[in-house]
Amino acid sequence: MNYNKEYSNKLVSPEESVKVVNSGDIVDYGFFNGKPVILDQALAARANELRDVSIYTAVSLPPVPEVIKYPGSFKYMDWQWSKLTRILHSQMESAYYCPILYHRAPFYYRKLVTQDPNENITKGYRSIYYNNPEKSSKAKWVAMVQLGPMDESGFFNIGPQNSETSAKIEGADVVIAEVNPNMPICLGGNEEAVHISRIDYIVEAPPEQNLYEAPQVPPTEIDAEIAKHVMQYIYDGCCIQLGIGGMPNMVGSLIAQSDLKNLGGHTEMFVDAYVDMIESGKMNGSQKDIDRFKCSYTFAIGSKRMYDFMHNNPALASYPVDYTNDPRIIANIDNMVSICNAIQVDLFSQVNAESLGAGQVSGNGGMWDFVLGSQWSKNGKSFICLASTYTDSNGELRSRITPQLPLGTAVTIPRQMVDYIVTEYGAVKLTACPTWMRAEKMISIAHPDFRDDLIKEAEDMKIWRRSNKIPI
Repeated sequence: MNYNKEYSNKLVSPEESVKVVNSGDIVDYGFFNGKPVILDQALAARANELRDVSIYTAVSLPPVPEVIKYPGSFKYMDWQWSKLTRILHSQMESAYYCPILYHRAPFYYRKLVTQDPNENITKGYRSIYYNNPEKSSKAKWVAMVQLGPMDESGFFNIGPQNSETSAKIEGADVVIAEVNPNMPICLGGNEEAVHISRIDYIVEAPPEQNLYEAPQVPPTEIDAEIAKHVMQYIYDGCCIQLGIGGMPNMVGSLIAQSDLKNLGGHTEMFVDAYVDMIESGKMNGSQKDIDRFKCSYTFAIGSKRMYDFMHNNPALASYPVDYTNDPRIIANIDNMVSICNAIQVDLFSQVNAESLGAGQVSGNGGMWDFVLGSQWSKNGKSFICLASTYTDSNGELRSRITPQLPLGTAVTIPRQMVDYIVTEYGAVKLTACPTWMRAEKMISIAHPDFRDDLIKEAEDMKIWRRSNKIPI
């Protein structure tokens, strides 16, 4: 069947497409590199006509979303606080964090946002977005997403942000596709493409609209030390989950240079380190219990080299996040090794990976999902990594291992879920440890300059047993 006529009928200008948005409506932007660019600009141009439009997205990437400049017209909510959103919030205070369990995102769209005929309208319809039943019943839900070009079968590939996209499109009242000719075709998996029959309007992005390329952060000496500690626990046949940053990239580099073999990949975020591991032959997925010979992921942010590697690559499998991040799915993979980053850990082993006090820095993302799922895995392990110190704005060295988390700090991972904590001074296993032992082990991997003070604090909190003091 030829879909060109249907394509032509749905093709409109950005300005024409955003006329569907009215005051009080809900507009869902695509996540990551799926965030619209020319549609965002066209919607922002209507700021004087609109009031109280709710914009939802996750991990805002450059270019800066235009709508955030008009707080009276638009409220901007980010489900996974990004660096860009943090900067915008500090400057304009028109952006807000929306905490979620990431693996549940498709559920939120399919079950909490759509109309349930068996429920009273005040309970079911758009309740996720509005507390006011009168507003929620009248609000129109518009999805604006970047997609790849249509193929001969009428499908638009979602690109490297499968995530919640299909569920979002499924439930929206109006779907507007911003077609980007530079979107890599990412093979599935599942739900990696959207048929034209599910789209109401099509706009075409200019040929120079490229995906955001994340700066490659070189690993520090501390990153290298942390990575070396983690490497001691990785063996042939393990399945690896990595996040973004210098330390995970260092792990990928060490693996690519190692004698390891038959590793697998199952991750929330596909990053450049996976390219190194796959191209080196160390990661082939041959020992995985599910998705054998594939590295499965739900979104990707990285370099142009990485996007080019992903294009039409059958070694990769794009999945919705309710597959990749569901702890029950992760648990089905033996020898799962999850490697995540944190900002602070206290002596009770409570983990903060998202805030500085009450100030939002990042989001919890899929950390909770992989920390739990990897420990349910047979022979699985969860590593939460952080440098032992940081330098504050006054140039003073501060410990990231603290007696207690500061007031207002988010607890991303509760202490009972923690498996391994790693700093440049070592890796300690905290599973099922009593409080005094947790304090003892945490202090053992703190920076030496802070250990005596931490011991004193632990004594004051009555979680220190001097008779059990280990060499520190």
